Amino acid sequence: MSGSASVRVRRVYDPPEDGDGTRVLVDRLWPRGVAKERAAIDVWLKDVMPSDELRSWYHQDRSGARYDTFVERYRTELDDPAHTEAVERLVGLVRGGGHVTLVTAVKDVAGSHVPVLVDHLRHVMKRT
Repeated sequence: MSGSASVRVRRVYDPPEDGDGTRVLVDRLWPRGVAKERAAIDVWLKDVMPSDELRSWYHQDRSGARYDTFVERYRTELDDPAHTEAVERLVGLVRGGGHVTLVTAVKDVAGSHVPVLVDHLRHVMKRT
């Protein structure tokens, strides 16, 4: 990112840490079994998630063979108007200084939407 701002990724089931800064939930649904106080979420950006159609398509094949196509399609979605406001809000949080922690409930963070979102965020911040 730029300047002193940093972005971390953590699972919502891990306890919050002092260095988390602004904690942003990047899942469409509230994590099962997690109390709002325990999650310590500052901002919930549901609209940075892949569309229901894309998410459903990706999860139909658990082998991971669809990941590259998922990444391409999700990057396209992140640039569309349905996602723009949420992406801009996230960029604003990062540019506001301090740390931002993207929080998710997914088990396989590396094979999820989160790394694509982080990469997209870096590209947007370089362009603007």
